[in-house]
Amino acid sequence: MHSLLEITHRRVGVRRLLGTGVGLCAVLLWTLAQGPVARPAETVVPRAVTTVDGTGLRALFGSENRVMRTRERVTAVTFNAAWNDAGLDSVLGELARRGVPATFFLTGDFADRHPAVVRRIAAAGHGLGNHSFGHPHFADLTAAGRMREVVAADHALRAAGAGHALTPFFRFPYSETSPAHIREVNALGFADIEYTADTNGWKGTEGGMTVDLAVNRALDALRPGAILQMHIGAQHGRTEVIDARALPLILDAFATRGYRVIDLRTLLTP
Repeated sequence: MHSLLEITHRRVGVRRLLGTGVGLCAVLLWTLAQGPVARPAETVVPRAVTTVDGTGLRALFGSENRVMRTRERVTAVTFNAAWNDAGLDSVLGELARRGVPATFFLTGDFADRHPAVVRRIAAAGHGLGNHSFGHPHFADLTAAGRMREVVAADHALRAAGAGHALTPFFRFPYSETSPAHIREVNALGFADIEYTADTNGWKGTEGGMTVDLAVNRALDALRPGAILQMHIGAQHGRTEVIDARALPLILDAFATRGYRVIDLRTLLTP
């Protein structure tokens, strides 16, 4: 079965793609095309979170989703990637050691440059999300330009081998959202998933960050349904990845406080 975006990209124009009806059809077609969610390799699959509304993907539409809608003591760990993959080995190793799931939001440009990384994340059983193709400011683009960013990133992730690890989750560059832009993304079949807190580890020591500061930012925002954002790479060719070093301490602290880390894909099942 062809993906929804492949079908719509060929058969309909921009205006029809941005219609709300297409977005609702996307929910069903995405689910059928993806099949069962892949389990993290050699890990125990976490229990599904009990959402307040219990209606899956459609319940995420119309919102920037900075917190999961639950009263349980659960949290989700996510990583962005647009620069390099300097911290990937450490991050994947730590997640595998603990059997913890994560969702990785990659730009299409990153997927084009690092297809092996896409396949490694997918093979490890983690989810892959769409972070646009080139990480532009969406407010500077036309509606057609924004659609191209989303569709091009989706195609790049698929071409790189994302397979069933690909999710219908989108994260705006710079987390710059607006109700109108969220509606556009929803119409393409994607739910916007932002974050409760960013560790700011991406700033590096040059930006005044330390491992301890990153950990504290994660813990200060911890609450039921919190979504944490980190990064697997560093800017400007640097190789120091504070988030990779902070991850073990963050996961230890979550466990000490009685929180379990869940897979965001559990929200897709009503």
